[in-house]
Amino acid sequence: MRLTELPITKEGLLAVDIMELPESCVIVLSNGVAKVAALPAYAETKIVTHQGKVKRLRFDEGEEF
Repeated sequence: MRLTELPITKEGLLAVDIMELPESCVIVLSNGVAKVAALPAYAETKIVTHQGKVKRLRFDEGEEF
């Protein structure tokens, strides 16, 4: 699975060590949950929402030649 959940404290704080994240990534916050996903080298990434909540991330990958 591409998405990895990030811990949020009971106080609602999100602490992220940027040295442990992929070089190119996206952090998505929705409905009290934080998740991180590495971005592919060649892709179109879409964040799909419904009624203000994130429903899915879509990766349309390709390769240049």
